[in-house]
Amino acid sequence: METHADRAAVRGDPKSYITGFVLSVILTVAAFWAVMRPWAPRVGVIAVILVLAAAQVLVHLFYFLHMSLRRENRWNLVSFAFTVLILALIVGGSVWIMANMTTNMAPSPALLGL
Repeated sequence: METHADRAAVRGDPKSYITGFVLSVILTVAAFWAVMRPWAPRVGVIAVILVLAAAQVLVHLFYFLHMSLRRENRWNLVSFAFTVLILALIVGGSVWIMANMTTNMAPSPALLGL
């Protein structure tokens, strides 16, 4: 029989949510600061934003969605990995199709009289 403590452990405790919220705010402010202060070349700023975005995703997964690497949560992790794979295929395929269309549908300079 499931106890109240078991249900609370699955949902998380307030300390976990507060920690996740504080980390999310810190990461968001850091990304905002990286964009607003011209401290590095554009490529460096984009790299910093990508790293901060990945950290933000991990914070949300662990503190709010309660994804963990424990054995009993294996199916949650498998379903999440499958979702990421399908999204990557859809987004990657869409970008590939749009890039192909841009290349193949653009008028050639000869047709424009250039």
